[in-house]
Formats: sequence, structure tokens, C-alpha cells
Amino acid sequence: MIENQKFRPAQVIGPLGEPLTLDTLPPPETRRWVVRRKAEVVAAVNGGLLTVDEVCQRYSLTLEEFAGWQRAVDRSGMPGLRVTRIQHYKSVYERQQKF
Repeated sequence: MIENQKFRPAQVIGPLGEPLTLDTLPPPETRRWVVRRKAEVVAAVNGGLLTVDEVCQRYSLTLEEFAGWQRAVDRSGMPGLRVTRIQHYKSVYERQQKF
């Protein structure tokens, strides 16, 4: 993450390889968080387009909720963001930690 950097890019590469800008991010009033939208927000933070604080304020997220999205992407990529598969990916990650 590029939290303390003064320069912000005009766009970053999204999870599907498309350019993301502030205008193409999910709207602030988003209530239905599908995998693609979550991944776009995580990519925006990782690329320096927004800070974690800005994302939490813009989308009314808690820090823990957003951190969970980041962990899921780091561990399992976009499929890890699927709510219906959280337990599956959690158990896979825990098994990997044992080795």
C-alpha cells in the first residue's frame, strides 16, 4: 500500500485487467458487494488510488471488514471474496499454515 505517498495515480489496473479510476469505482452508495466490486476497491487501495481510510469512509466500511477483503484477495484471489466460500478458503489457508 502507498499510504504516505503524495503522488496519486490517475488510474490503476483492476482485478480483471481493466483501468480503474475514481469515476469507475463502485458508487459510494453501494450496498450489494459482489466479488468484482470488492476486488476493485482492494485494487484501488493497493494501487494507491485511495487510502484505507478513504475507502472506509466512502463506502461506510469498518477497518476490519476491508482488512478481511484484503486478506481474502492475498490468500485466495478473487474467489476468496465469495461470501459463500469463506469457510472453505479459511480451512484451506489454515491447513497450508501447518506445513
